[in-house]
Amino acid sequence: MSAFTAQLATVLRLHRAALIVWTAFVAGCVGYLVWLTRVTAPSLRTSLADCTADRPGQCAMGLDYLEYSSPMGWVSTFMYYGFWAVAAWSAAALIGRELESGTARLAWTQGVTPARWLAAKLTAPALVLIAGGAVFVPVYRWAWSAHRAMMGDDWTFADVFAARGPLVVAYGLCALAVGTLTALVVRRTLPAAALAVAVMIVLNRYVEKYREDYWPPATGTPRGAPVMQVDSAAYHPQSHYWPLHLVETGIILTVTALATTAAFLLLGRVAKVPPAARRLARTLAARSTAPTRTPRQESPA
Repeated sequence: MSAFTAQLATVLRLHRAALIVWTAFVAGCVGYLVWLTRVTAPSLRTSLADCTADRPGQCAMGLDYLEYSSPMGWVSTFMYYGFWAVAAWSAAALIGRELESGTARLAWTQGVTPARWLAAKLTAPALVLIAGGAVFVPVYRWAWSAHRAMMGDDWTFADVFAARGPLVVAYGLCALAVGTLTALVVRRTLPAAALAVAVMIVLNRYVEKYREDYWPPATGTPRGAPVMQVDSAAYHPQSHYWPLHLVETGIILTVTALATTAAFLLLGRVAKVPPAARRLARTLAARSTAPTRTPRQESPA
């Protein structure tokens, strides 16, 4: 096992509670989507088919929305806005706490370079986020399209727009990078977490606001499937979903790359060890390697 792989394992072990929570969250979302699609939806179809002219109220109760469409919407909403939690966790538990307590500086004096320390800190959770998205997105796309007649949303909804593709993963990676950068700037756990969440909320709102401008719209009268209306004479048909989605994903990943680069550049200043700390580290290392002296026993006279 290489030194960097060992560091990745150490990061995952130190933050195993967060790993367990994320794994349980993704598994719960995927399992619930499968249950809604395979069990709840067919049951509701049977109930709705039993409606007769003598009981028209049962057909208008909206059971399909309450028991199927609404839960589906909550799943995509929680997954989409999960980047809030990622931003707070990375700023506080992943980076901020170690900077505030001095654990990071201690690691830098014991053979781990600051750059390698930060690379391991970012790589381990990034791989976990990507793996979770790789499992969730295909299942959500399948579940969302399985019973469209029973759904109360469409592709233009913010959570649906993100959860059907890599954008939902890109937001998580961006939150990880932004949280890391704010922790290096603030170097205090709670303020860094609050600032990281605030930055991600503002970024998300700004990007969503101009989403319709990321691809040339069609003109004329919209026909067929739900469209994203730009103005009275322009709109985005459903065929524009992937161009819009991929452009926004590229924007978020660009912000992620910039925040990551800024974090590594700032780390060089944060990691400067004062001379007194270097002397203390050398003294402790010398004491730990010095041979133990046993008291000399005198022979009896």
